[in-house]
Amino acid sequence: MSDLADWPDSPAERARELVEGVLDELDLDGDVEIEEDDDRILVTVVGEDDYGLLIGKRGQTIDALQLLCYQAAFRGLRDRKRVIVDAAGYRGRRKETLESRADRAAEQALTNNRVVEMDPMSAQERRVVHERLKGRSGVETYSEGDEPHRCVIVAPLVSE
Repeated sequence: MSDLADWPDSPAERARELVEGVLDELDLDGDVEIEEDDDRILVTVVGEDDYGLLIGKRGQTIDALQLLCYQAAFRGLRDRKRVIVDAAGYRGRRKETLESRADRAAEQALTNNRVVEMDPMSAQERRVVHERLKGRSGVETYSEGDEPHRCVIVAPLVSE
């Protein structure tokens, strides 16, 4: 990975090499699996190690690695797609947690007839909340604030 001449041509392979290098530096074992389609590259770390260090508090480390993978994978290329990095099923667990919190916020907004401000979260996480509640009757969602303190607001719909 250190010699640019050895850098793969494929964005997916670039992402794989970057994640493998990070695993080596963190002294973590694991296989790096790649799934690619027209819209995204999914880079998944699979293994028995505790990947808490790789994931970081509230996913901050894995989110940073995901950004680096995106930048490295598509450096010098015009055509781009999303890059998602996951380890130990973190993304799925986080999505379930966010959906549960979104449901609770909607219930609070409806029960108390008041606006509920959720904790600050990344754009990707805010999208999960908006998607979860977009079909829910009686509430609306919108984002408010500036990064990194931007959050989702869940508000009861005002009936006229």
